[in-house]
Amino acid sequence: RREPVLAGVSLTVGPGQFVSIIGPSGCGKSTLLNIIAGLDQPDAGTVEVDGDPASRRLGRIGYMQQKDLLLPWRTVVDNAALGLEIRGTPRRQARRRALELTEQFGLRGFEHQYPFALSGGMRQRAAFLRTMLLDQEVVLLDEPFGALDALTRVQMQGWLLDLWGALGKTIILITHDVDEAILMSDRVYVMTARPGRITMVLDVSLPRPRNFMEVTQPAFVDLKARLLTPLHDESSKQDHWQSGALI
Repeated sequence: RREPVLAGVSLTVGPGQFVSIIGPSGCGKSTLLNIIAGLDQPDAGTVEVDGDPASRRLGRIGYMQQKDLLLPWRTVVDNAALGLEIRGTPRRQARRRALELTEQFGLRGFEHQYPFALSGGMRQRAAFLRTMLLDQEVVLLDEPFGALDALTRVQMQGWLLDLWGALGKTIILITHDVDEAILMSDRVYVMTARPGRITMVLDVSLPRPRNFMEVTQPAFVDLKARLLTPLHDESSKQDHWQSGALI
């Protein structure tokens, strides 16, 4: 029997906004990004880009998944240029465009390194450069820092905020980290357990620029408490269901 993954999900993201989606594991967050990207098609409902139903979204929206998916036999610059090459850009031109952005993406000096020689943070920068070189206005990020250690994660959050401010892209981020969601976002959507629904929408009015030191400030703590309440409720429901299933 087919079980629904999402149910009545509705969200709006304005041009240049940074929006995060959080929720319990298995609630359909990644499925939602796959639908937005055009990798999957919904059984019902529509996805609109610039106000128009976009049935053919594949290739129009940037998508960086949790794993960096770098090819081990390609250098940093060649991995970054891969998307452009697939799109039809001549290899020399694609590499030149990648090289022009290595400094902005913190990769200067690592252009000709292979993935095995890079730290986790450097690999994520290379994957993000590959995504951004395609120059889509909307970029989807599926827990890009989830596998990083805490210190590297904080560094990458700050780097991404600076880069987003410079590039002005529209970003939709999936994360399990409430602090990350508040720190990065203009708005946070909270999803229920499967079938995923939007149970809360929180506008983050903290002034920018932001940094990780703000997590101890009263306004930040208040926003975190407001987000943790529905997440705790969903976690309790999920634990109750799992316990019942095992009896």
